[in-house]
Amino acid sequence: MNLVKSNLSTFDNSWYKPGGSKLKRALWYFISAYFFKSSFPFYGVKRFLLRAFGAKIGKDVTIKPHVSIKYPWKLEVGDHVWIGEQVWIDNLAKVTLKSNSCLSQGALLLCGNHNYKRSTFDLLVGEITLEEGAWAGAKTVVCPGVRLGSHSLLTVGSVATKSLEPYWIYQGNPAGKLKVREMKS
Repeated sequence: MNLVKSNLSTFDNSWYKPGGSKLKRALWYFISAYFFKSSFPFYGVKRFLLRAFGAKIGKDVTIKPHVSIKYPWKLEVGDHVWIGEQVWIDNLAKVTLKSNSCLSQGALLLCGNHNYKRSTFDLLVGEITLEEGAWAGAKTVVCPGVRLGSHSLLTVGSVATKSLEPYWIYQGNPAGKLKVREMKS
């Protein structure tokens, strides 16, 4: 057994480029605190501000209060998307929410992690995509590099560590296939 110890003093993520200037990131910090992480209710203003900071935002996007978005310039949202209260989009990499997808309250999209196999705790990042009609339920966690297939459903409190197949319901930690998602018009 190799008993090397972690040494966080050697951590170096200088390779990672979040995008935007330091001024843009600082400005976003304050705009985000006032308009997104607060109880501010006006969706149109939120959509405007996200676009102003480089996000691609479709029409009729609902963004509830107390939402945290790390970097709007790494966010692409389709039409008729719902983003619930206390959602955290920790998008160190690109996050794509395709049309009619839903992030229920408290969902966490986690694009970053650390390499536990390295004493240097190296940063790892991966894109996240919710395909059309995909739904991440309340208090779910979507891990780096995961794709929720078209109309897939991640149930309340579940953790997606791998991509979900279209039209399947997933549950648990780690999330496993439960049954086919049957929908009526």
